Amino acid sequence: MGRHPGEFLSSLSSSLSSNQADLLLKDVLDQRLEAPTGQLANKVVSVFTLALACTNGNPDSRPTMNFVAQELSSQTNSSISLNHLRLAQSH
Repeated sequence: MGRHPGEFLSSLSSSLSSNQADLLLKDVLDQRLEAPTGQLANKVVSVFTLALACTNGNPDSRPTMNFVAQELSSQTNSSISLNHLRLAQSH
C-alpha cells in the first residue's frame, strides 16, 4: 500500500475501534492496483483474513505458522500462466 505495515495496522486498529463498521476491504487495498475480481477477490479476502488473525494482540489467539503455511499452500493456483503474472506485475 505504499506505507509501513505498522502504520497501516495502527490506522486500521483506530478505524475499527471507532466503530467504523462501514470500512470496506477495497478501502484498505492499494489504490494504485486494479481491484481484484472473481476468484482472485476471494483469495484476497482469505489472505487478508489470515493476515488479520496473525496480528491478534493475544499471541495465543494467533494462528501457528504451520497453519498459515497450510492455508497459503491451499490457496496456490499452479495453473496460473507466467504471462498473467507478468501482466499483473506491470500494472
